[in-house]
Amino acid sequence: MPQLPPVVIIAGPTASGKSTLALAAALQFDGEVINADSMQVYRELSVLTARPTAEDEAQVPHHLYGVLSGDEVCSAGRWLKMAVGTINEIHGRGRIPILCGGTGLYLKVLREGIALVPDVSSTILEETKALYLKLGGIAFLEKLAELDPISADRLNPSDRQRLVRAYGVVTATGRTLPQWHKDQSHTPPLNAGFFTLHLLPDRAQLYAHIERRFDAMIEGGGFDEVKKLQKLNLSPSIPVMKALGVPEMLAYVSGAMDMDAAIDRSKQTTRNLAKRQMTWFRNQGKPDLVLTDFGPNTLNTSISAISKFLSS
Repeated sequence: MPQLPPVVIIAGPTASGKSTLALAAALQFDGEVINADSMQVYRELSVLTARPTAEDEAQVPHHLYGVLSGDEVCSAGRWLKMAVGTINEIHGRGRIPILCGGTGLYLKVLREGIALVPDVSSTILEETKALYLKLGGIAFLEKLAELDPISADRLNPSDRQRLVRAYGVVTATGRTLPQWHKDQSHTPPLNAGFFTLHLLPDRAQLYAHIERRFDAMIEGGGFDEVKKLQKLNLSPSIPVMKALGVPEMLAYVSGAMDMDAAIDRSKQTTRNLAKRQMTWFRNQGKPDLVLTDFGPNTLNTSISAISKFLSS
């Protein structure tokens, strides 16, 4: 049987050391790094999303970082299409794709496939957005419940993006999102051999690392980044405006919150995300390797395991 082209996945919660490990693995194995983080796709946020530095990107090719404008929405389906194309290109160059990120849903659909929901026309989406603004969140949710009660029951009136998506799909296709999801393909979108590594460090260590890293982000220009984002006058409901630290920093910039409170709140929301990510990765899939510390053994053990996978 011919050997499947290899794909390495390095996943885990925010601030767990994924990017550093991915870079080391790419240097060791002639690889290229692919972003699997839902916020690092946006070009306006490099500091607050801890994107790889210019120095990192100069050492090995990095893909799908900062490729979308903040006014766009990167769904799992959109990311999957970009990722599969990039992986195939890297394989075509005879190199190793190394996916790096903490968005578990992205990595799940890469391995398992995704429901192929038809695109909704821009006309219907704009009409649906206008209807939401006209009715307000509560009334719009009630209207959605008439067409798609399952989605309406799962959504919050303030979640404009998902409400508009659900309403637009059922309006355009006559079928609800849950109905489309039942038809999800179980054929993997990529014919590859996967090696999956989860970084799940001790929670106390991870939280301490999160706090130190956020302080470094502020010193590295986090506030200036948010000020530039504010000038774009983007809707607060779109993903980029919900990135870790952005709502809190905007509250500080607008005078609604003092600096210390904004920083403390940002750290708390980051810790909350890390906890949810830890739960996801503990409960999803069967990783080939799980590492639980920040020490030098993490790098050595990872490189050894990836080497064994690539040579098998």
